[in-house]
Amino acid sequence: MPVPPPGSEGPLHALVQAIGSTQRVGPLLDHCLRDLSADQADGSHYFTPGDMARLMVGAAVPRDRHRVLDPVCGSGGLLVESHRYVRERVELNPTMSLHGKEQHAHTSQVARMNFAVRGITAHVFPPGDSLAEPEREPHDIILANLPFNQRDWAPEDKMEQDARRSGPPLPADPRWPEEPPSRGSANSAWIQHIAHALAPAGRAVFLMADSVANSRQPVTRRLRERLLRDDLVECVIALPPRVFGHTKAPACLWVLNRDKSARPGWGVLDRRRQVLFVNARRAFEPVPESRARRLGDKNTALILTTLAAWRGLSEDGAAVAPYNDAAGWSRSCSTEEIADRGYSLMPTSYAMEPPSPERDTRSRVEQLKLELADQIEQMRDLELRLLDVLEEF
Repeated sequence: MPVPPPGSEGPLHALVQAIGSTQRVGPLLDHCLRDLSADQADGSHYFTPGDMARLMVGAAVPRDRHRVLDPVCGSGGLLVESHRYVRERVELNPTMSLHGKEQHAHTSQVARMNFAVRGITAHVFPPGDSLAEPEREPHDIILANLPFNQRDWAPEDKMEQDARRSGPPLPADPRWPEEPPSRGSANSAWIQHIAHALAPAGRAVFLMADSVANSRQPVTRRLRERLLRDDLVECVIALPPRVFGHTKAPACLWVLNRDKSARPGWGVLDRRRQVLFVNARRAFEPVPESRARRLGDKNTALILTTLAAWRGLSEDGAAVAPYNDAAGWSRSCSTEEIADRGYSLMPTSYAMEPPSPERDTRSRVEQLKLELADQIEQMRDLELRLLDVLEEF
């Protein structure tokens, strides 16, 4: 139990009284979490903005009795939003199982407080590295605001240590049966970790750096090839830049789905061997009295409406809205076409804006950014290989 510093008893008591007199503690806690996120962003203790959480949960479509996991839960915002989403639809307290994992002890305490304040039952595991081992149970829904380009991740080092041990060899990690992830970045490891933890009809929604969608690195390209071969990729959404408080890096929202077929209780359209690309690069609005940006409710709803129409998914018995490709916004592609394009999953390469001088300039800038990111990734891998060679002498 944390011990308050000397002399803080009076202000702490006053703070507790002030919070206790507040009628709506949830909004007050949300405000505190936003401030904490802004202060700690550089240390990777960031939290998911509310509009982004609504987009991610709406794309995942959790249902009552689902098992929901966030392997990097932070303050627990995505799990809280999942609970709210289901509660509004069943009009009862959900019976879903919420599970969160967090590496940092003090951040996991914030998550527990977040659930307690809202009266939500959720299990937050003891602090630890989610990548250290496979998930022990399959999950219906997985949501994650992942750390981009993480270098200091454990499984690669653990595999090397196990290889040096005497005795019978340990079984291979089931998350990457064909080849281990790149040691220079945990991006591909996170994707395979999440895919392995999905139930037979499970869905996952997570944020991922742009470079993974279009990198020409052989390891990353083969990962995309395997995901398409297994028909796991359902939708990739190119998000606006600078809508996250913790990074200015461009990012995409990935949606994985183990069962894209038409079936009762789901969509009426069979989307197997197809992927939806949404180019939401310009779908943002300014934050009032600030230089920051946000996705906003209108853009969030537009993306979710597009995805629901493509799935043939309706709510409350309403008629299913028809889906049509929209130039510069969305396009449905077959996995064969994607394979012909080198397994690129970059939405801006498929849902392209109509030709114009401005669009040509933006496209060239985007291409240069991807090429630069690709070169940096290659430099990281080369650096690690050189270090391995030097350690042998």
